[in-house]
Parts: sequence; C-alpha cells; structure tokens
Amino acid sequence: MIAPLHPDRPAAARARSESGASAVSGARSEPGAAAASQRPALHTPRILIVCTGNICRSPLAEQLLRENLRAAGIDAVVSSAGTHAMIGSVMTPEAAALSSQYGASSTQHVARQLTEQLIADADLVLTATRDHRREVVTLLPKATRYTFTLNQFARLVAANPTSGTDSAQSIATHPFVEPVNTDPQVEPVGTNPLVEPAETAIGLPHAASASRPSLDFTAFIAEVASTRGLHPSPNPPTLDDVDDPYRQSAAVYARAAAAINASVTTITAALVAAGA
Repeated sequence: MIAPLHPDRPAAARARSESGASAVSGARSEPGAAAASQRPALHTPRILIVCTGNICRSPLAEQLLRENLRAAGIDAVVSSAGTHAMIGSVMTPEAAALSSQYGASSTQHVARQLTEQLIADADLVLTATRDHRREVVTLLPKATRYTFTLNQFARLVAANPTSGTDSAQSIATHPFVEPVNTDPQVEPVGTNPLVEPAETAIGLPHAASASRPSLDFTAFIAEVASTRGLHPSPNPPTLDDVDDPYRQSAAVYARAAAAINASVTTITAALVAAGA
C-alpha cells in the first residue's frame, strides 16, 4: 500500500481532529499509538492524464497505466481529461484497438473536460505534451509541483535513483520492463510489430514486502520534481511529447501507442522498485 499523500486533504484534517479529541478526553493508549494517531489518514493515489480531446492519447495512457499498476499490485485511481475535450465521446476505434492489443482489460471511456478541480484532486498529473502541461499549470499554478509530461516523468524516474534503484540502466534492465520496438517502419493497426501482446501489461508482481516501508507517494513525486533541473531536456525537446494521432494514419497511432506504453512500463517499474 502506498503511504499518505497530501496531508492538507479533508481526510487528513479529520484524522488530526480525531487524534486531538482523543488527547483532550484523556484516553489511554498503547506505547507509540499517540504518535501513530498524528499521522494523516491513508488514501489511494490519484493520477490524472491529460491530452486535447480525451479520445486518443490520454484514455490510452489511462487504461494502460491502470492495467500495469493493477498487475503490479499497486492501488491507484487513474483517470483522464482533455483541455478541449470532445465531451461525451468514446475513444477512437484506432486508440481502443491499440489499448486492447497492449493489454488493457477494458476500453470503455467517456471524454470529459479538464477542470481546475480535477487537477486539484490529483496527486500526479501526466500530460501528452508540454503545451498540455502549460495549460494544466495555467489553470492551477501550484500544480507545477506535480505535473509532468508522460514521457518526461518516465525519463526522470529512469534517471533518478530511488529506493535502491541505481540508475536509468537499472530501470531499463528491470525484470518487469518489457522491451518495446520503436522502429518507425510500422504496419497498419492489427498487424504492426510495435504492438506488444496482451502479456505486456500483466504479470508485474508487487515488489514491496512486509519488511519494506510503504512508499510515500508525495515524497516520491517531490523527489522526482526536484531532479528536473539536473537532467537537461531531450534534444529535440519534442521527445517529451506524444504526437497527436487523431485523424492520422495507422502508423502515427502505432508510434504514439508505443511511446505511451514504453513510458507507462517505465513508470510502473520505477514505482515497484521504489516500494509502492
């Protein structure tokens, strides 16, 4: 289980109030219980993924990340939204087909508009592009602390040592990371070699044990954010973006899906290695 996240959330406030009430009433407790009562209540991490229409990239990333985290035994609420959402629409057939082929158990989806409240409720926001990241931060400036592009976040967690993870190489060679073929010469959806079989998103065992402390998700995100200035942007910077495949060829869809799957797999491996 992942440790407490935002201590300023209502649940945490309730926990503090309850612990205060116990102290006032003079209730007796076991050694260490008083300290434990001061800890904020646990809640499941919330990850929000953002693109433009919320019918291609963000729902695909949402479904693949949810599946990978579930397979790894990591509890998280993963959702998505669009900066200019096609509200009420389902995924495009191409994106849904790729989601299924990469292992998502469900492609049911209804597009929704990004709001300030959705951003505020999230513990981590992952966007398809740098432009989307700017739009998120414009809506809620304080979200800059926990907003990244999907590819950027994967790049940073791969390069940042966390909880025994030595370097980008250890992530790249992590036994839970499936290699992804990034050859740009692709075939139409259904036959293209970039699409991994469904097994890609399953079979990720939970690496945490009873002897290891639970991951503090807030601290993990803050640590990753603190490394942004230590690692230069890729050249070209567009490598931190996932191209928009909407109304594009099957090859463009396949490349976008391969990039999303690679980042999702890396992020999942990093969380497992960190003790989530």
